[in-house]
Amino acid sequence: DILPRSILRGYGKVFYPIGYGADPTGVKDSSAAILNALADAFNVSTGLELLRGVHDLGGVVIDLQGGSYKIDQPIRLPAQGGGNVVITSGSIRASSIFPGNRHLIELWSPSSQNAAGFYYEDITFHDILFDSSFRGGGLYVIDSARIRIENCFFIHFSTQGVLVERGHETLVSNTFLGQYLTVGGDKREKDFTGTGIELASNDNIITDVVIFSAAIGLAIRGQANMITGLHCYNKATYWGGIGILVRLPGNSQTRIDNCYLDYNGIVLEDPVQVHVSNVFFLGDGNIVLKSVKGRISGLDIVDNMFTGSAKANAPIVKLDGVFLNIDQVMVDRNSVNGMALKSTIGKSTVAGNGTKWTIDFSQVLLFPNKINHVQYSFYVRGQSGIPAHAVRNVTGNIVTVESDKAVDGVVSVEVDQYNRRGEISPYN
Repeated sequence: DILPRSILRGYGKVFYPIGYGADPTGVKDSSAAILNALADAFNVSTGLELLRGVHDLGGVVIDLQGGSYKIDQPIRLPAQGGGNVVITSGSIRASSIFPGNRHLIELWSPSSQNAAGFYYEDITFHDILFDSSFRGGGLYVIDSARIRIENCFFIHFSTQGVLVERGHETLVSNTFLGQYLTVGGDKREKDFTGTGIELASNDNIITDVVIFSAAIGLAIRGQANMITGLHCYNKATYWGGIGILVRLPGNSQTRIDNCYLDYNGIVLEDPVQVHVSNVFFLGDGNIVLKSVKGRISGLDIVDNMFTGSAKANAPIVKLDGVFLNIDQVMVDRNSVNGMALKSTIGKSTVAGNGTKWTIDFSQVLLFPNKINHVQYSFYVRGQSGIPAHAVRNVTGNIVTVESDKAVDGVVSVEVDQYNRRGEISPYN
């Protein structure tokens, strides 16, 4: 007779930690049993490789069978590495003696300490609840390629829900992360700590993810990452929270699109090639440009919606520090309600009798005393003749147009702060 799958160690290429002695009720420590199941799974041989040196394990599955497993030590995947593996369907919870500086599941090989490379590839985590019990983090991925984290739930982390270092192409999708279980308005919010997801690697994709409590929702320290469909209400700006922090000064190369920053915002440190579009900022959430070495290049903040308190009148984009090296910056076409509009483009019209017309763009333009291009039209009402006229001043983001004789004039001016790399404005 075939034994019930609840007590089998494996069936085909499916491995059951319960069969190795794991306790699905969460009463006893299941660390050793899960590690033994992983060891057997990673010893499956197909004779094939994925990336060089990464053994193709042929689609083995670690099936947690809906159990809730308490662990006293991290579940570190076998040191020899491997790929084409699925870990699915259960809950992993840290015990009261779990080390507070580790993560529940760790993809790292001791070889990473000697030489960076790829040791794991095509590992999928699916339908797993990671409960760190305020002792460390949820999932640690290092020197790995093409890792998928799908339909997972991370709670009670004190460091990071997910930490990715080096490696390439980790995909996080349809996943929830929160230090505390809340749907907002939590009395503990000012004390939230930790980071939902931290990406210290390149070419990762975050899609359809909610981060509902943490000091920082998403921290990015790698290049060429793509963020879409992220909802951050992890900690309000009022309490010092940050929704998305991009902190690779001078080399960011990040795309943030179609996200929802809910009472918090985005902080960009010396952003270079960063695109922010179709994002909804609620509750005075805004974008802060933080100067580290004073450089901004290739920054687009376009087609976003900002809603806040008219009383606070917070700017939609704020400068934190001085920027001296600025090129290819576009802030435009943003919808604003109850906040102060900031842009790199200004348009206005002024009318009146006289010889001088002045338009002040200083409250709208993002950068102080910086105008790169000026265009204007001069319309004379009800008079014959054509007066001579010219732009006479653009300092302090204030444009002055003067004529050689008094007329009833309408002056329309458009200015911008956009300059190509190496282009020097003749006005400043």
